[in-house]
Amino acid sequence: MYYIIFDFEWNNAYSHQIHNYMNEIIEIGAVKLDEKLNIVDTFKQMIYPEFTKKLSGRCKTLTGITNEELKENGIDFNRAFSDFARWGAGNDNVYMSWSNSDLYVLSFNFLQHNHSCKVDFMHNYCDVQKYCMSFIERDEEHKNNQIALSKCAEQFGVEVDVEKLHRALADCYVTAECFKRVYNSEKLSKFISHCDSSFFERLLFKPYYITTFDSPAYNVKKQELFCPRCGKSVKNPEEFEIQNKSFKGAVRCRKCHKSYWVFIRAKKTYDNVVVKTHFVEMNYKRARKLFRNNNY
Repeated sequence: MYYIIFDFEWNNAYSHQIHNYMNEIIEIGAVKLDEKLNIVDTFKQMIYPEFTKKLSGRCKTLTGITNEELKENGIDFNRAFSDFARWGAGNDNVYMSWSNSDLYVLSFNFLQHNHSCKVDFMHNYCDVQKYCMSFIERDEEHKNNQIALSKCAEQFGVEVDVEKLHRALADCYVTAECFKRVYNSEKLSKFISHCDSSFFERLLFKPYYITTFDSPAYNVKKQELFCPRCGKSVKNPEEFEIQNKSFKGAVRCRKCHKSYWVFIRAKKTYDNVVVKTHFVEMNYKRARKLFRNNNY
């Protein structure tokens, strides 16, 4: 088994092909560690962009990569990742990156190039940033904030050549040194995910609020509602309107005779629909006007 620490540099620019901005991978860097954490091999390859064409000013400033360098040394995306897959072959190898942002960008690039977000050669993945952060004590307010690679290196006493950061292979060396400082095989196993097809689909899935009445994922008219005062089941509103990404309707409790505006927000996640309800008590005049002809 090998630990493969990878890093990508990407160009963020507008793509006329997808009619949106895109993070397009332009450089791969990786180091391969054996089970004793020795670096046994490295991988470096530049990729000529097909979707964004010209490098953004921010990309050139941050990485130092130029359009001329890409033209001279870059190859196409699929060839580059075929080479990378062969270099890192092994079903039990663990691929690792500093945060899962590189993995997200990789999966999205695969989707654009191959019409599938699944990265076939990757079977096991670990977010080494999250793993390293578990060894750093922080207060409750900041415990979930991500930490930059340079800051982590500083915490762990790893020397960093700041001028070489933001080039793929250089970042991999720093990540590897941070990883070595806190390596614990038993704890690490809890941070490793198996990369089946749903892993990559879940990664790219963007949760959204359901705001239509004909959604196959959720029918607001079948939502069970309970009076916030007495807990008794209340009749679902006959009509709803959409307000601030919520379904809004009027309900009245037959037991305690209180009237409410109910706001129902349904959020579609990869696995299910998360529903939250909020009740606001209605004033007497408004309630009387709405419910005077109803049998409550």
